[in-house]
Amino acid sequence: MKLSQEGFALLKKFEGCELSAYQDPVGVWTIGYGWTQPVEGRPVAAGMVITQDVADSLLGSGIVQYEKEVAGLLKVDVNQNQFDALVDFAYNLGPRALKGSTLLKKLNAGDYAGAAEEFSKWNKAGGKVLKGLVARRAAERTLFLS
Repeated sequence: MKLSQEGFALLKKFEGCELSAYQDPVGVWTIGYGWTQPVEGRPVAAGMVITQDVADSLLGSGIVQYEKEVAGLLKVDVNQNQFDALVDFAYNLGPRALKGSTLLKKLNAGDYAGAAEEFSKWNKAGGKVLKGLVARRAAERTLFLS
C-alpha cells in the first residue's frame, strides 16, 4: 500500500513545513516536514535552509521507507485509512515505536477497536503531554476508525 492523498494531507498538517532548521520539543534538529535525517549528505543542524522543492522531495522519497516498514509489521489486513493513520504515526514517532507498541499487538491480534484506543497514549515528548500530539493522535484515531 501507498500513503493516500488524505494521508499526506494529515501528515503535512501536523508536521508543518519549516524551511529553516529548528529543534523539536526534545531538541532534535529538524527541517522540512519533520525531517531529521541528513539532507544531501549533511546532518540537519542550526543554520541549514532548504527550498520548498527540497522539502517536498524529502517527504516524497522518505515516506516510502515508512510505508514499507508499516506494511512489514502488519499481520492483518487494513484499509487505506488505517494504513494512512499507521504511516503517519510511524513517521512522527519512528517505526520502532510502532513495532514495540500495544497498538500494533492489538491490531495484529485482530482487535481493531482496541488498537484505535492506543493512539491517544502516544501524546508525550520529553515526558510532557503536548497539545499538538494530543490533536494528532486524535486525528489518527479518527482516520483509523473511518
